[in-house]
Amino acid sequence: MQRIIIIISLITIFTTNILASPKYEIRAAWITTIGGLDWPTTKATSEYGIKRQKEELRRQLDMLKEANFNTVLFQTRLRGDVIYPSVYETFAESLSGKTGRNPGYDPLKFAIEECHKRRMEIHAWMVCIPAGNDRQVKLLGKQSVVKKKPTMCIHFKRAWYLDPGNPETAKYLAAIAKEITMNYDIDGIHLDYIRYPENGENFPDGKTFRKYGKGKSLAQWRRDNITSIVKTIYNDVKSIKPWVKVSSSPVGKYNDTRRYSSKGWNAYNAVYQDAKLWLETGIHDAIFPMMYFRNNQFYPFALDWEENKHGRWVVPGLGIYFLKHKAHEWDINEIMRQIHFTRRNGLDGQAFFRNEFLMKNTCGLTDSLKCRFYAYPAAVPPMVWQDSIAPEQPVNGVISFRNDSVMINWEKADSSEAEELTYRIYASDFYPVDTNDGKNIICLKHSSNSFRYSTKNGNIKRFWAITATDRYGNESSPLELNRPADDERIISVNRLPEAPEGCTVVVNDVTGMELFRTKNTSDELIKKLQKGVYSIQYLLQDGKEENITLIISEHR
Repeated sequence: MQRIIIIISLITIFTTNILASPKYEIRAAWITTIGGLDWPTTKATSEYGIKRQKEELRRQLDMLKEANFNTVLFQTRLRGDVIYPSVYETFAESLSGKTGRNPGYDPLKFAIEECHKRRMEIHAWMVCIPAGNDRQVKLLGKQSVVKKKPTMCIHFKRAWYLDPGNPETAKYLAAIAKEITMNYDIDGIHLDYIRYPENGENFPDGKTFRKYGKGKSLAQWRRDNITSIVKTIYNDVKSIKPWVKVSSSPVGKYNDTRRYSSKGWNAYNAVYQDAKLWLETGIHDAIFPMMYFRNNQFYPFALDWEENKHGRWVVPGLGIYFLKHKAHEWDINEIMRQIHFTRRNGLDGQAFFRNEFLMKNTCGLTDSLKCRFYAYPAAVPPMVWQDSIAPEQPVNGVISFRNDSVMINWEKADSSEAEELTYRIYASDFYPVDTNDGKNIICLKHSSNSFRYSTKNGNIKRFWAITATDRYGNESSPLELNRPADDERIISVNRLPEAPEGCTVVVNDVTGMELFRTKNTSDELIKKLQKGVYSIQYLLQDGKEENITLIISEHR
């Protein structure tokens, strides 16, 4: 008895707007908490205020999840203050409206839990060197690092900064990063403003330079200071949880390229960030350069970063706030071109500054992402330089098709019992399921050993596969479910095979319940059926039967 699988597309509209969907791509958004720019816009001054604050963050994360983002860069240290209970610094004003006031819950813990519920990574974004302007430092009072560690701070242009040349600065910032890493299930530590201030050539650190310069030029000494801070934080974080990613957001242009000038604003010379060295020497997992430029101030400098990745990740930060900037309003196509360019040229994803403009769907940006570039999910790439050993394949998979769902169960391999694993679910109308195609991703970072997939929308897939992933992103080989029988032939046509004379055609649903019988296999039969999986039996006059699995799908 031969079994045949027929895949019928009622509507086949392949649009050039949906580009090839990568399996691996970092899709990040910065959520800014200073001044409540992105969150929170309500204050936690009561139980009701706490509830409103939480609901507001949930809405933002729901939007990002719906748009297939996978990474949230969540501002955790602002200007010498933080959004979690810390032994080093006090609560930020933006949480409750008053500096130092406990908001009544742990916002960082809440954000981590909500991101992980949505299977997104969350990285604790630390603003490093700035300690606050004069107003902020005054509000912090005795809780300010300026008061607690005055010899570690320098006043410059009506603001306070940690002194990068003071060895205590690296220890202090690393202590905060370690506190977060030890106490929270964080996916990354993201360093912002890990540099000298603008116009840094006038930064008044002469006394520190004379003490620690050791014959170096001022410029090289300053670059070495920043690199030393980065290295200290990286090593301390990795000593606690080696799977936690350490990244930063350097100035968007590293230096002048051979053909294009940075026009005086670059990481290497203007603010003393040698971010390429961080990648080269392995004290960084990723950089998110703030590439808030366009045309020849974007493309050649993006290529310059790509050519110096050294096997780590480079994720350009895109300045979507320019879509509504009064002086420099951009067309949305500028952002679309930049996304296309990053994909075409081997960069590792995109980050968007900042989330308010995604929430407001500024110039239709969020809709465009959903329909075009982010139409399908993508996974964060594996951190193979840290660990490249894949976990064992899941075992004992069982799949059952029900009236309104597909139910899958499996078990962890015995050799993987001690590992903390999550699972990826894939599905396709074609066998074997291509687990390298982003269009086949159904679910990322699933935590349990069972999965229910609703088919109420008619989007039923015939073949399924499950893989195990570890904390580094390494992925096992797939456990394939619902394999076709050895004698099953898979074909794709736009109609059922013609039934032999006198044959009865029995149409059953996916559970095997008979829907109706007919003698007709014309197009009219197909039109009667909605999207879904059907079991078709051809009952022949000689008593034999032929079984066909019919999948009617719709591609938009």
